[in-house]
Amino acid sequence: MAQTDTKVRSRPISPHLGIYRWTITMATSIIHRLTGIALALGTLLLTWWLLAAASGPDQYAVVESFLYGWFGRLILFGFTWALSFHLLNGIRHLAWDTGWGFDLKTASATGWLVVVLSIALTLLAWVLGYHMLGEL
Repeated sequence: MAQTDTKVRSRPISPHLGIYRWTITMATSIIHRLTGIALALGTLLLTWWLLAAASGPDQYAVVESFLYGWFGRLILFGFTWALSFHLLNGIRHLAWDTGWGFDLKTASATGWLVVVLSIALTLLAWVLGYHMLGEL
């Protein structure tokens, strides 16, 4: 009869996220996934807007009143930032697909660049939008 090993094997335990030092590449990876979800949900808002525009002035007025309120503008601002971040980080990933930017220094620098440029692009879009509406 075969003898079974009764000793408990000492296996490495996978470390919990709490002991890792957060890096910009970790953060941009997680934010990229979250902005993808936000863009999918924002597409539902865009669909509501398009359906209301096609349905007539009464339905469009409901959507317009929502979007022009503070909460609607907050959602639109977040959608604009999510779109900007996801676009820029996607370009960064395309660069990675070519083999460029994998070293730690470049990956960190491009991560911060994506964050800063996404904020700047969002603010630029909103300033131009308000300017075109004549509200600036």
